[in-house]
Formats: sequence, structure tokens, C-alpha cells
Amino acid sequence: MIIPTRKPPGKTFAHQDRLPHLPVPPLEDTCKRYLRALEALQDEHDHDTTKKAVQDFLEGDGPRIQQKLVEWAKDKASYIEEFWYESYLSHSDPVVLALNPFFVLENDPTPSRGTQLPRAAALIVSSLGFVHDLQAGLLEPDSVRGVPLDMDQYSRLFGTARIPTSRGCMMAGHPESRHVVVLRRGQFYWFDVLDDENRPLLTEREVLRNLTAVVADADREDPSKAARNSIGVLTTENRKTWSSLRDILTSDRNNKACLEIVDKALFIVCLDDTAPENLADLCSNFLCGTYRLQGGEQVGTCTNRWYDKLQIIVCADGAAGINFEHTGVDGHTVLRFAADVFTEGLMLMARSINPSAPTLFHAKLSPYAKSYKPPRNAGTVPKKLEYSIDTTPKKLEWKLIPELRAGVRFAETRLSDLICQNDCQALEFKGYGKNFITSHGFSPDAFVQMAFQAAYFGLYGRIECVYEPAMTKAFLHGRTEAIRSTQPESVAFTKTFYSEADPAKKVAALKKACERHVKLTKECSQGLGQDRHLYALYCLLQRELHGDLNPSPEDPAPRPAAPSKLPAIFTDPGYATLSTSIISTSNCGNPALRLFGFGPVAADGYGIGYIIKEDGISICASSKHLQTRRFLDTLQSYLLEIQRVLIQLHRAANQRPAPFVDHSGVLRDGKTGRPIHGATSESEESEEEVSMPGYSFFDSGEVEKLGRKRKSPYSDIGKVIPLVEY
Repeated sequence: MIIPTRKPPGKTFAHQDRLPHLPVPPLEDTCKRYLRALEALQDEHDHDTTKKAVQDFLEGDGPRIQQKLVEWAKDKASYIEEFWYESYLSHSDPVVLALNPFFVLENDPTPSRGTQLPRAAALIVSSLGFVHDLQAGLLEPDSVRGVPLDMDQYSRLFGTARIPTSRGCMMAGHPESRHVVVLRRGQFYWFDVLDDENRPLLTEREVLRNLTAVVADADREDPSKAARNSIGVLTTENRKTWSSLRDILTSDRNNKACLEIVDKALFIVCLDDTAPENLADLCSNFLCGTYRLQGGEQVGTCTNRWYDKLQIIVCADGAAGINFEHTGVDGHTVLRFAADVFTEGLMLMARSINPSAPTLFHAKLSPYAKSYKPPRNAGTVPKKLEYSIDTTPKKLEWKLIPELRAGVRFAETRLSDLICQNDCQALEFKGYGKNFITSHGFSPDAFVQMAFQAAYFGLYGRIECVYEPAMTKAFLHGRTEAIRSTQPESVAFTKTFYSEADPAKKVAALKKACERHVKLTKECSQGLGQDRHLYALYCLLQRELHGDLNPSPEDPAPRPAAPSKLPAIFTDPGYATLSTSIISTSNCGNPALRLFGFGPVAADGYGIGYIIKEDGISICASSKHLQTRRFLDTLQSYLLEIQRVLIQLHRAANQRPAPFVDHSGVLRDGKTGRPIHGATSESEESEEEVSMPGYSFFDSGEVEKLGRKRKSPYSDIGKVIPLVEY
């Protein structure tokens, strides 16, 4: 269930009424794409079985339910939106590690913001500028190459909370939100930051003063005692369990009031008391918090979170990032926020040097702020407020009965188990980036996608299902479409790469695979994929079988119908294969970001967030009980090897003419004719063969035997579980 929020007037949402609706693709085209996406993932026998199921669907229930979807979607902003939210909000597993992605921001170059509290204060003030411009309609609308994009997600970025209920979760929006909540060692504090016109009530120095007071007060509490009362860990519980505990919590008037303050906050600021020691710790801290025991008590930063809202996290050393609830917003939306806030910080630094320097946002200090100084000859007096403003930080005091204390205890031990089961590693590859890739005629994203497939094959010898989201925000309320990157062309490249084929054939196969990926990406960005369309048909069939095509938002999500009642296309193992993203990837690049990542969406798979920079590639990979570090090492070896192959081919194609000896016996350059001093005509540039760690066990004759998809013990189960993807 989504509680709608109002859209302010102004340019921010000016294009909304003119955006096209996401098209419902022709059923025949979707089925062709579906079979093509499975071609490389199935053997001949399984693919023939899937073909028959597809044909039966086209000749049976398919056209009827397709027409019903077209009719049903006529009064909807998007044919997939309602089903998409339903899949997220009916998700009963913990959101931590399963749903919430994270960003790690680049360090702030301003010397005075190199430590935790100044960095946090600057991020808060810049965020308030973003909120002001968004609510005032002054924020520039998103666009790509002049094409306006949907801005609806921004209305759910601030003042929004995911609320667990006995019927599933709901998203509650509070556009009137005026305060922030700060967490320190699992303790909650809050203070007002905006007036009723969304103008800041505090300067950066005053925010810093508040944060200093919060840390001083929170650190007086014994860490073990604070951890035992860290109510935030309840948001990491199974959603049904969290719903029951929340009901107990709200049965007390004081606790209910505290919860309302948290739910209605613009965002959460988490001030951690430790600094990550390495890249892996840095990623884990923003993904799920750290694990650290003290006297048998969990005192890691994992207890200093509230996962049902947007969180700005700042480590003890000033490293900062964002962890966000993913239901209402995609990475592109949060990326715009993160990039703008980071940029505003740089512009504020410039303004401290030159007061006339511009800033990104238009928020002026509220006339109700303590530091406000009215301009000379100001003729107007601010109107009297009808509500109270309190910018002094206040602590939320929770009343925990034994049942709630037990709930906190077991939520923490469950979370600690999850952290121990997951591994998060990072690679900041410095060998090359976008510039090198494009100079050789490749799409950077397609190039990196092929790298993931090649590295996985190099480590495991298997071809698996790969997911990458394509943004569909060019359509009204657009979200994403699934790019299924594993295609016949990509498999052909992978096997060619690990064969004894000459370098030219390897590069030709890579170029063909990349060209196919670029074409696929464009189609998906136009809403012409197969995943979302088939999922909408599946959901509509489920509703039809339950006798209600338009259930109330208050109704729980319907239980899946028995497989025997569904068309074979949805119970065929091929559907489960394509819905299980063993390698789930997402590209979310911007100069403001250092790293980006999320948890794996399949128990035996990887979650890979990556940023393609001008001269590097940042990759964060996570998995459960897999060799995450080794996978990244294999990926790095592949990236270096393909670079060597490309350079070798380039040199061969652009070989300099051989040196020559002129009539006077002087050795000269074959191209310029200039003398070569201290060299002989036999001198050549040596080219050392670089061996690839972990690849030597492949024999070219064995490559064709590899890549067979292992049979899952669950492949014959017909139940379809909606998959959450990034």
C-alpha cells in the first residue's frame, strides 16, 4: 500500500502530465524475447519444453489475459506499478541485506569537514537545501539527452517510512515533515530543521553544535547498556515479527509518540562511533553495519540503524554514505540527491572563500531562525507562527517492557547471524576506465557486463542468469526493466575468450556481444523487455483466480494460486531460471560516489554494484558463503588480460615502419626519418605475456563441455516468487 503525497507546483514536476505511459508490449514480441533470454541458459531439451509452454500460452490463455491487462491499465499511470509495489511490500524477509542498497560518497575535500561531525553537519544543511528546492518546485527536472524523466519518486524520498502491518507493509509519506532524527550508539535524538515553507532554521555551525551535544550525551551511556536498548534493530527483523513488536511498542502512548517522530522525520542521520579499517569494512558498514562484540554484547554499528527510512551514515573518520529503503525509489533518484548534496558542499566551500560565489540550491535561512538577520529597511515582519519550533536536540526515551527487550535481543542475534553469513568486498580497479574502453570502440557498460560473465565463467565454469536494470523513467511513473545480459552472443564470447582462438577472434566476439547488449539495453529502456510484462500478466492471473482484479490497498497480497491452475509458461522451470538472478548487477555512476552496492538477491549468487569512472572502475560485490574476494580477483585478472589483448591488436594494426639505415650508415626511424641514437635495427619493443591467475586449468578442448547450467533442486517447484531486483 502506498499513501500518496501531494506534488508542489513549479518546474520540478512540470513535465509529469506530458510524459507517455509505459506501453504494454505485444504478447508475441514478449514471448520471443523471453525465449531468446533463455536460449543461453537452457540445454536443448529444456528449451524445447519451454518453447512448447510458450506456444501453448500464445494459443490459450495468453491473448485473453493480455487484452485484460490492456483494459485494466487504461486508467493507471503504469501497467506494472501496482504489481511492483505489491511485490516489494509483501516481502516478508528482513529488508537489510535483501532490499536496501547503499552509496559511499567521495571524501569532502574541504579541510574543515574532514572529521565526522563537520561532515555530518554539512551533509544535513545541503540536504535541507535539496528538500527546500524539491518542495518549492525549484529543483531542475531530470532529463536524458533533452528527454524529460519522471519525477514521481522524489515525492517519496523524504519524510517517508516503510511501516510493517499484519497484512504486509505500507509506505507512509509525510510531506509536512520538518525535523531530522539522529542516531548515536542506538540512541535516538531529534530537532526541527525547517519552517513551514521548508526554509532552514539552522546554520551549519548551529547544526554542528547540535550534533556535538548529541554525541556528548549518547557517549555517556555504557555501550553494552545502549546496545541492549537499541530499538532500531527491530527494523532488521522479519516483517511480520516486526509488525507484532511494533503493535506492542505503540500500545504505550510514549512509545507511540516516539515512533511517530521517527516515521515522520525527513531522514535519519547515523553517527557511528568507529571508522572502517579497509574497503571491505567500509562497504559492510554502509550495507548492514559492523559486527563487534564486547563482553558478549553486540556493540557494532549494526545496532545504530533504522532501515525503514532514508539514512545518511557518517563514520568516525568522516567517511559518509547513504543507505535507502528501496520500495519507493530507485538508485537513479537517490543518486541525484547524493550528487547534488555533494556538489552543494563543494559550492558552499567556494562561497566561504568568495561570498558572491553561486550555490546549487535556493534555500535562504528562515526568518524564524535564531541566527536570522533581517535585511536593512525590511518592511515586513514575519507572521506569527501557529506551531512551535524547537531546534534544541531532544532524546527519545523508549519504555521497553520485557517482551520488547527480548524482541530487541533476538532481532540483534538474528541480524548478527545475517552479517556473519554475508561477505561484502570491493575492488577499486585503477588500470583503466571509460576513456580506454570507448577509445577501442566499446560501450563501457556492455564491456563491464561481459567482464562479469567472463570472470564468473573463469571461476566456476558455468553460464548463469545475469540481471541489470534499465531505467524506464522516460515514462510516467517509470521504474526499471530487466536486461537479461546472458545472451547467445555473450556466451559465444566467453567460450571464445577461454579458447585458443587468436586475439582478433576474441575481440570480434567481444564486440558482437557488446553490440547485442547495447541493443538490448535500448529496447528495455523503451519498455520493451520481457520480465515486467510477464510478471504483470502473472499477477493479473493471480487476481483473476482470486476473483478480484482491483483489491483494496488495505487487503493483504493474495497467496499464489496452485501451480495446476496457472498456464504452463509460469510453472515451467524456464520461468524460475530467468527469475533467479545469480549475478545481479547495477551501474550507478557519478563523480560524487566512491562505491555503490547491495546484497545478493539469490542465495547462491552475487550482488554487484559498479561505477565506471573516467580512468577506473569501482566494484562492490556481496554474497552468502561464496568466494567474493576471489571473484573480484578473477575479475581484475580478466580486465588486465583483455586490456593486454586489445593493446596487442592495436599495436599490430598500427605498427610503425621498420627502422632503416641511410646511405651514411645512420639508423633512422621508419616513420619520421629521425636518427635513432644508441639503438640498432634489431631493437624491438618487448611484449611480455601476462598469465592469468586462476585460468590455467582450462584446456581449449574442454571449453565446450563447460557452461552447462547446474540443475537446481528446486527447479521442479511451480511456485513463482516475485523477485526484488535493483
